[in-house]
Order: sequence, then structure tokens, then C-alpha cells
Amino acid sequence: MVKGLKLFRPLTLEEGKYLVKLARAAVTEYLSFGRVIEPRDAPSKLRNERFGVFVTIEKIVQGKDGIFFRSLRGRVGFPEANCPLTHSTILAAIYAATEDPRFQPLTLSELKDVVFEVSVLSKPSLLQVSSPLEYLENIVLGVHGVLVEKNSRRGIVLPQVAIQYEWDVETLLSEACTRAGLPPSAWKGGDVKVYVFQAQIFYELEPEGEVIERMVYLNPIVKKKYPELVSEICRQVGIEVMT
Repeated sequence: MVKGLKLFRPLTLEEGKYLVKLARAAVTEYLSFGRVIEPRDAPSKLRNERFGVFVTIEKIVQGKDGIFFRSLRGRVGFPEANCPLTHSTILAAIYAATEDPRFQPLTLSELKDVVFEVSVLSKPSLLQVSSPLEYLENIVLGVHGVLVEKNSRRGIVLPQVAIQYEWDVETLLSEACTRAGLPPSAWKGGDVKVYVFQAQIFYELEPEGEVIERMVYLNPIVKKKYPELVSEICRQVGIEVMT
């Protein structure tokens, strides 16, 4: 899987910036007036492209040691493309702010303290293996997100989540199963389908601040585990190979 892997980066930085600002604008409008905005000024590419998308909202919180950190405030999305990317982003942003069952709905006063992140997803690809243990060799941390499926139950974990919590591949699969309402070890059974996908991620450095592309695959954890892959990724992205 590492050999010949092509990085999923369909959007430019400017297009990513637009989506992040669109997500924030959608939540602001909805919390202020209960209205769903229309992306009238969207670039034609974003109006026509169809990709899965997730919107993550994180609150900037100061810890007891005085250090600021990001705390998850909501994350909702669509693994597959159901409508144009602009519309999917708007809906995912509103749902992340108001419908994530893990949190109380976001309030208008909190907007000044939260940052938005938009993850644009590639089409999930079913992993065909002869043994479940082969999943461990075919999933690349920091590059692949995982979606597991059994009957009508589905669970998904984005690529950046595994890196954030420093999970190994087995833990990543177990967490995806748990989110599907399955036993953590369900992926080891032959009746669970495992899909992988990539995500191009854009996020705010601070509330309403600069938007950058988040290159999770260049995290030190990934560089240590997959040095050859990181070198290839750097070549694809057009940046100097970092050691």
C-alpha cells in the first residue's frame, strides 16, 4: 500500500480557505437567524465537485498550566458525496455545531473562541484481504482514515484523529468498530467490511484567523514509521524532504 501511493489533494489552498470560511459563515448565520446560507460567491469548481466532507469545531481552552489547547466541540460529516461540496460543507458545519450528540449545541457567544476545520474526503475504497491481519499492513497512519461497515452499522475515523491520539493501526480499527456500535475486535471477523480513504484538511490557526492546509502525514510519528512514504509525499507536494 505504501509503494505507489498517490496523495489525495484535489483542492488549492485558496479553495480550502473558502470552504473553512464558508463553514464559519454557515454556523454564524444559522445561530444568529436560523437560516441556511446559499454559497452564491463560491468558485465554480466547488459548486460542481462532489466529495465526502467533515467539519470539525474545536474550542480554544486554557489549561491549568496556562497553556492553550484545542478541545473538540463538534464533528459531523458525510463519508460519501451526496451533493455539491459547498452544500455538503454548509450542512456538515451546521450539524457539527448543533447536532453532534456528544455536546450541547454551540452558542453564538462561543464563535469567537472556536476554530473550524474542513476535511475533504476521497471516495472510500474497500480493502480486499485474505486475512484480517493484512489490514495492519494496508492502512497507513496519517494518510488513511478508516470506515468500517457491517449491515447497516458504520463507524468512521478521520486520518488526523489517529495521529492526534497516537493510535496504532489496530487501535484505529477498534475505535472505528466502537463508533459503529460493534465490539472493538469486530474488524477481525470476516463479516465486517473495512474501507480506507484520504482527507485533504484545511483549518484555522486561531478563531477567524489564517487558514492553512494541515499536512498530518508529515507528523513525526508518520515520518518515523514510514520514512520512504514521507519522502515520496514530499516529492508529490513539492516541498523539501524533511528529516
